[in-house]
Amino acid sequence: MAQPLVKKDDDRDDEADYSPFLGIEKGAVLQEARVFNDPQLDPRRCSQVITKLLYLLNQGETFTKVEATEVFFAVTKLFQSKDIGLRRMVYVMIKELSPSADEVIIVTSSLMKDMTSKTDMYRANAIRVLCRITDGTLLTQIERYLKQAIVDKNPVVASAALVSGIHLLQTNPEIVKRWSNEVQEAVQSRAALVQFHALALLHQIRQNDRLAVNKLVSSLTKGSVRSPLAQCLLIRYTSQVIRESANNNQAGDRPFYDFLEGCLRHKAEMVIFEAARAITELNGVTSRELTPAITVLQLFLSSSKPVLRFAAVRTLNKVAMTHPMAVTNCNIDMESLISDQNRSIATLAITTLLKTGNESSVDRLMKQITNFMSDIADEFKIVVVEAIRSLCLKFPLKHRSLMNFLSNILREEGGFEYKKAIVDSIVILIRDIPEAKESGLLHLCEFIEDCEFTYLSTQILHFLGIEGPKTSDPSKYIRYIYNRVHLENATVRAGAVSTLAKFGAMVDTLKPRVFVLLRRCLFDNDDEVRDRATLYLNTLGGDGAVVETGEDVKEFLFGSLDIPLVNLENSLKNYEPSEESFDINSVPKEVKTQPLAEKKAPGKKPTGLGAPPAGPPSTVDAYEKLLSSIPEFANFGKLFKSSAPVELTEAETEYAVNVVKHIFDGHVVFQYNCTNTIPEQLLENVTVIVDASEAEEFAEVASKPLRSLPYDSPGQTFVAFEKPEGVPAVGKFSNMLRFIVKEVDPSTGEAEDDGVEDEYQLEELEVVAADYMLKVGVSNFRNAWETMDADCERVDEYGLGPRESLAEAVNAVINLLGMQPCEGTEVVPNNSRSHTCLLSGVYIGNVKVLVRLQFGLDGPKDVAMKLAVRSEDEAVSDAIHEIVASG
Repeated sequence: MAQPLVKKDDDRDDEADYSPFLGIEKGAVLQEARVFNDPQLDPRRCSQVITKLLYLLNQGETFTKVEATEVFFAVTKLFQSKDIGLRRMVYVMIKELSPSADEVIIVTSSLMKDMTSKTDMYRANAIRVLCRITDGTLLTQIERYLKQAIVDKNPVVASAALVSGIHLLQTNPEIVKRWSNEVQEAVQSRAALVQFHALALLHQIRQNDRLAVNKLVSSLTKGSVRSPLAQCLLIRYTSQVIRESANNNQAGDRPFYDFLEGCLRHKAEMVIFEAARAITELNGVTSRELTPAITVLQLFLSSSKPVLRFAAVRTLNKVAMTHPMAVTNCNIDMESLISDQNRSIATLAITTLLKTGNESSVDRLMKQITNFMSDIADEFKIVVVEAIRSLCLKFPLKHRSLMNFLSNILREEGGFEYKKAIVDSIVILIRDIPEAKESGLLHLCEFIEDCEFTYLSTQILHFLGIEGPKTSDPSKYIRYIYNRVHLENATVRAGAVSTLAKFGAMVDTLKPRVFVLLRRCLFDNDDEVRDRATLYLNTLGGDGAVVETGEDVKEFLFGSLDIPLVNLENSLKNYEPSEESFDINSVPKEVKTQPLAEKKAPGKKPTGLGAPPAGPPSTVDAYEKLLSSIPEFANFGKLFKSSAPVELTEAETEYAVNVVKHIFDGHVVFQYNCTNTIPEQLLENVTVIVDASEAEEFAEVASKPLRSLPYDSPGQTFVAFEKPEGVPAVGKFSNMLRFIVKEVDPSTGEAEDDGVEDEYQLEELEVVAADYMLKVGVSNFRNAWETMDADCERVDEYGLGPRESLAEAVNAVINLLGMQPCEGTEVVPNNSRSHTCLLSGVYIGNVKVLVRLQFGLDGPKDVAMKLAVRSEDEAVSDAIHEIVASG
């Protein structure tokens, strides 16, 4: 089941046959590694074995501590070989193995010897390896050699030292900052890479000192930088200085702009482009300042190099958003790019032309785009559609040709997002350009004849019901609408019935015809369609006229609803049947409720034990302080984890409740955060009745009611359960909010003495296995894995069944375990057929856990997984496997 998990070359079957690593196994390679101990070393054979070991490591294969130690010591014996190629492989292997502190001592002497060798290749690689595996203590011992290497005459050695300094700056900044003089000297080097790396390191050393960065830029912009790569860096640093300047118009900033403009005449294309891009991105850039940058970008448009054409047209596309007139001189060159073989270049060229073109060029552009659209993907088509919409709004007299173009591509093949973008564009044009209304509505009607997307069909019908009756000849749309009643699914048929009724209510001449059509809908086999038809027939009189007493009903059914639905719902619930009919005008139009996170009014501070002064706590420490202050929970011990709030009510209801799960070793406490959103009510003795019948391992032991819950003042009530100590018990809990409600006089704010007991059903709550795991990352997973006791490792394979993608399977397992992904391994590359994910965490009882997941596609959709767990307690390793097996 799991054989493809670690075979990277299985991504493409046609390449698998040619892979030299196909089918290699760790055991066999470790056996081959014995050649490192031969008295007469074979450099070629040893290099091949190291290559296989590196392949296994990079494919996610795990080496036990014993295996890794044996390989490391065997590799160190290869230092006796004088073969340069083998020595370089040894350096790479030592870096990949990341030896522990004890093992580093063994190889340090050999690396330090190589660092002072007469062979430059040895010196450069030894520096890189030492800086990778060393700690701060050893770094001070070799600091003198690193300083000398920075100013070494050999550019390979100098670059190695500078790059190592860039990496070391993250872990040992104080040591690296002492190298400023040497780095400053290296910036003047004639070697291109040395100057590039030296400038990057020097900027990082000074990046927190704005004055020092300004001084660096001022000195280097005078012409001492020869390397094109370093020049590109300097341009970026110069742009940063200009952006951070308090006033870009000061005289002191002009030399910096002059430097950028001077770089446009550099002999290196990368420098020219970097300078042009920097100028176009300056804040408040003027047309005069843009002109030289636009000129060089225009020259790049006719370059034979695709990368230059793409870079230029993408930059011009961005400029066209803010300065379209500055780009118009490039239009002729960009028109030639419409037929470019690179579709990305062609798309950018078209969208730029649509932003900068004039009214006379619209028809010519449409002809070119028509031939182009069939060759590009949907995401590019959406960009083109949005640009055409903007062009039509810019030149409304051209709406006919642009609307016809949108209509034609709407009937072609395409996905939902593409079709939705076209429909949205047509709707916007109909609303904003009155002359386009009738033709646009007809185009939409023709589209729904063959539309395969239910959502788009219902949205078009809804829009048609709003705009169609306002046209000069509404009757021509009836046929299209009624066809939907016969030929579509129930959802679209229901929408068509509503649209027909709107035409009948708003166009007097169509009422009899609509009445006949609605009566036919009474025999539909769908309840929703029949109910709507019945409702609208009763609203329209028997002769097709709207009944005289139904003006409010007509306005409600066919007019625009300008009141919040939640307010209407509350008003209907509070309405008591009487001789006086319900008045929709009495429904308040202001939304009284807000999202839970914003409901606390400024200046209001809840009082009492149930509500801490600063609102609900947000950290474990604050939660622990709150819980320990409640006598019922004071003896539960150390709080292990508090979950994020889980919503138990909808966003806009009369009572807003969420819950935080507090996990202790032998208890679980539910903290219910409650908010009363009804101004006319005061809630007292607020409790949550919890039904734990589906959580057999839990027993309720204590609760803490909330004495009073005024309007818009959050408060908390608590319920505690006992569970088996140290056991990750799971279960489902039903929740019922119970309270005494008292009416509040709006004029005085005083509550009545007598109240009524009431209940409010809340959503169910679950305690899951992930609640017993803390997300705690590790900086170096491989080292952490190897230092963990291998005797506590548990490995097994699982079939995860069919999944939409490998990424979905990875996310599902991460969420199930509730652990922290390490080293960015939660991201699955596109089109991968195998993936390795690394997780770390702390299990209840403060037990550290590491997990290595290896996923692979076992067939078209089925996903297989190999799970390896290491922890400080073998029982915890078994528990992780049980969670996955039962999940």
